[in-house]
Amino acid sequence: MLDFPSKAAVGRIMPKEAFYKRLVLSSDFRNKFVSDIKRITMEYKLSPDTLNVGNAGEISEILVLSIELKKKEVDYRIIENIAKQNAHKLLFLLKYGDEGQLALYYNKLYKTNWTLFSEINLVTNGLNIGDIWEGYIDQIAIQEGITKNEDLSVDEKLLKQEVILNLQKEIDKLEKRSRKEKQPKKRFELFTQLQIMKKKLDEEKGE
Repeated sequence: MLDFPSKAAVGRIMPKEAFYKRLVLSSDFRNKFVSDIKRITMEYKLSPDTLNVGNAGEISEILVLSIELKKKEVDYRIIENIAKQNAHKLLFLLKYGDEGQLALYYNKLYKTNWTLFSEINLVTNGLNIGDIWEGYIDQIAIQEGITKNEDLSVDEKLLKQEVILNLQKEIDKLEKRSRKEKQPKKRFELFTQLQIMKKKLDEEKGE
């Protein structure tokens, strides 16, 4: 579970109506806001004071919002809109039954897989609030095993991850085409392309 200092706790329920009225949403999104979300609670306010760390430029605090869902199949564009239209850095804990999922917005919405609350783990490390925010991005947005180079910045890891995921998609497509192809010459051409793509993938992963 999430483990923050007690002085960072807020525990304030935020009325849904007052919350979404401040957002610029289409009528469709407003309806989904009502149908998908049961309750929004500001659980914690993470700041230099509450975490005993230094300041970091533009980032003054991180708000932790828990969002209790009425159904697991939430429209994530709702979460993205909340993040994009809020001046604060937001860390989301989505709840459904005894499962949870962490999410945050950094140029786009990133999220972890659904898991039991007891298995949710988020490490808070850093000398200032900016380092802590980058650490959260790293843990939530970067998929495990995506790169072995720990010296890369978060932005560099995200860029590499995008390249790797795109290569994997292309390899999957080529493998499907290869399995269906009947002509030996065509199959050999696809096999050759596959080897080139797999070599590029290994190079990107640093293997």
